[in-house]
Amino acid sequence: MNWLALFDSLTVRENVGFLLYENLTMPKDKIAELVTETLAAVGLKGVEDRLPSELSGGMKKRVALARSIIFDTTRHAIEPEVVLYDEPTAGLDPIVSTVVEDLIHSVHMKGEDALGKPGKIASYVVVTHQHSTIKRAVDRLLFLYEGAVLWQGMTHEFSSSTNPIVRQFASGSLDGPIRY
Repeated sequence: MNWLALFDSLTVRENVGFLLYENLTMPKDKIAELVTETLAAVGLKGVEDRLPSELSGGMKKRVALARSIIFDTTRHAIEPEVVLYDEPTAGLDPIVSTVVEDLIHSVHMKGEDALGKPGKIASYVVVTHQHSTIKRAVDRLLFLYEGAVLWQGMTHEFSSSTNPIVRQFASGSLDGPIRY
C-alpha cells in the first residue's frame, strides 16, 4: 500500500530525500544530514532506516510532510513554489498537531523556519476541518460550503463572523443551518 504516497520499498531516508537523490546536485551525506534535520523538525528522530510499514499512521503523515518541505539548498529550482496540505493534522494527537502546525507556518514565514533556515515556500493551501490548524497554521481563510466559497477573511476574523453557517462551524454547535 502506498499510504500518503510513500514508497513501500524505500526507507524513510530515501522517501524524504527522494527528489534530492534523483536530482543529485548535493552530496549523498549532505542529503542524509538534511533528511535527519527535516525529520527532527516534524518530531521524528531515529527513523531514517525504517520502512513505511514499520511506522504508525501519524508517523507516516509526518514523513510525507517532511518530504514536502525538504529542498535542495544548493539549487533554487527544486524549491517548491506552492505546497498543498490536505488534512495535515487529521488523526494526530494534539501535541503532534501543534508541532506540525507550527512547522507548516514556519516554513512559509519570512525569517527563520523550524530548522533555523530562512522560510522559503512562498504560498501554501491547507485543507482542514481542525480548528487548531486553522488558528495556528494559516493567516487567510476561505470557508467552503456546498462547493462554493461562503466566507473569506483573516483567520482571526473567523470566529466572530456574522454568517450563521460559519458561526455554527466555528462553535461546533448542533443548532444552526447545517443539518446532519
